[in-house]
Amino acid sequence: MIGMLRGTVWTAEADRLVLDVGGVGYLLHVPVSSMVKIRQGEETVLHTHLIMREDDLSLYGFLTRDEKELFLQLLSVTGIGPKAALSILSAFSVSKIKTAIVCEDVSQLTEVPGIGGKTAKRIILELKEKIKDVDIKAGTEDLGSFIPANDTLETLLALGFSRYEARDALTRAEKRGLSSMEDQLKEALRLLAGPSEHM
Repeated sequence: MIGMLRGTVWTAEADRLVLDVGGVGYLLHVPVSSMVKIRQGEETVLHTHLIMREDDLSLYGFLTRDEKELFLQLLSVTGIGPKAALSILSAFSVSKIKTAIVCEDVSQLTEVPGIGGKTAKRIILELKEKIKDVDIKAGTEDLGSFIPANDTLETLLALGFSRYEARDALTRAEKRGLSSMEDQLKEALRLLAGPSEHM
């Protein structure tokens, strides 16, 4: 089992990257929440989990042990596969996901594409008692006090960006002192379009 890889990011896309480890390129599926912190050409360490199936070997990578641990917990939920677990981790931070589970916030979990009400309730039912280390205050504040305007957020979502990418870009745009929705949207698009900004 491959538990960790250290190497140079060779290529990076929306939710996957190739990590050059001693001349061997490992393809890893990575949450968007991690991808926004990864830079092509830089050395990085990823905590990994290998999923073996009859016709496929898939390697998943995470910047922190907490991300990997939550990924494994989500996989233990009936009906949740690697794709759904990765989507949940891509949509929100670890603390926010744990807070939603502990607080039984179904509406928060159903914001993730592909996660319906029944699935959200099942996640809460099967994981609530397993999650003990959540900081509810941090989970409710981890996106900062800035809440993107619905119009700008929905515009970015319509363009194909994930909710996590859109919120992250709009938050960074607001922190640069841009107050109007038009300016924030333009800056967010610039940040999302630049490979060095969101890979």
